[in-house]
Amino acid sequence: MRRVLHVFTAACLLGAFAAPAAYADTTASNADICASTDDNAFPPQRRISACSALIETLSDQPQALAAALVNRGAAHWSISETAVALTDLDRAIALDPKNARAFRERSNAYRTLNRFDRAIADANEAIRLDPNDPKAFDARGNAFNLNGQNDRAIDDYNEALRLKPNDSISYMDLGAAYYFKKDYQTAIKNLDEAIKLDPKNSRAFSNRGAAYEKLGRIDQAIADDSDAIKLDPQHPEYFDNRGLNYAANHDYDRAIADYNEAIKLQPQANFLTNRGDSYSFKNDPDRAIADYDRAIALNPGFYLAYNNRGAAYDKKGDVDHAIADYQQALQINPQFDKAAENLADAREKRDRRSATASDNLLPSFSCTSADRAVEKAICSDPDLARLDREIDAAFKAALAGRNGKAAIADLRQDQRDFVATRNKSFGNPSYNLRHEMELRLAALRGASASRN
Repeated sequence: MRRVLHVFTAACLLGAFAAPAAYADTTASNADICASTDDNAFPPQRRISACSALIETLSDQPQALAAALVNRGAAHWSISETAVALTDLDRAIALDPKNARAFRERSNAYRTLNRFDRAIADANEAIRLDPNDPKAFDARGNAFNLNGQNDRAIDDYNEALRLKPNDSISYMDLGAAYYFKKDYQTAIKNLDEAIKLDPKNSRAFSNRGAAYEKLGRIDQAIADDSDAIKLDPQHPEYFDNRGLNYAANHDYDRAIADYNEAIKLQPQANFLTNRGDSYSFKNDPDRAIADYDRAIALNPGFYLAYNNRGAAYDKKGDVDHAIADYQQALQINPQFDKAAENLADAREKRDRRSATASDNLLPSFSCTSADRAVEKAICSDPDLARLDREIDAAFKAALAGRNGKAAIADLRQDQRDFVATRNKSFGNPSYNLRHEMELRLAALRGASASRN
């Protein structure tokens, strides 16, 4: 049974914005910079600064001020400053309740926070205010998609494409919806179209690679991951995804090299866990455990890291540590079936070892049914129990070496005489049980050796 579970990230399947390719003219006005979008070449921080400067001059122009706040809020959201973005967007909507873009951008922000009901409500309002805005339908589709309402998402993406037939982002998001529906062939078909419309869309390549991986077409997945990396080498998840695909091909050295890049760009628990898995598959459990330790330090609630560290300890033969890790994984996620299976296996292994260890301490007879004083003495003394086991083994070896019925019968009678004398003489001050057992063992071993 395969104990390790990989962590597939598949990046973020839904599109957000296109990264600018170059810096714009430094002589542009604050108004132009603030009004630019993610498709332009102004980086978000510069747009935020320009909008802030512009906002200070617009206190007496509510609609213009609202527009500037929307622009600044969108820029904040694009760099994951969602709380700040919501503050700007709330203020913009209070100033201009008919600003469709403000509702659309706030829908994106709520979606990022997994507040899908609010995201859908805001997208509904954006569509009501501007039913011809394809981005509003795409935004609502994204909220539906992440809320598990994939068919409704597909309807919205198709409407966005009806309004704007050559939109790469909507095709990419449509591909994501089919991916979530596990219709990977249709996902690839839409992602092909997204890439045809925008060959520089790194996320479309990454998402298509994720779909290829699901179909078991690992080499094509690796090719797409490589293209995504060429287009955006600063995106750690692209390296992580390619590493996972190399690992699927059992090319663990290349996988580790990609995880190294991902971790260098952004240390994350899942990247470290994936690298630990590759070390584990390379039979290097110590390095695997070191990575799982780091993953858990970064995210103490990451139950996969506990499970996989347990598997590495199990591989080292440290069943007690393995059991502790499997238990911790289940404490965090009681529905984690793989950890439950691993825990059951580890406990069974521990019990087998304990039983074997106990058997090695027992004499050749059952101590539970022992009623003679000499038998009880042997059961209570590990050295005497060992001597009894060795005598039994030596007797069987000597017996196997005898030829002829008479010789076998003589040896059996000698052994019966020894046991009878032992039972009768035990307790007599002149009878040394340990010494007599040692003598009998030597005699049996001599008898066995003389026949070889």
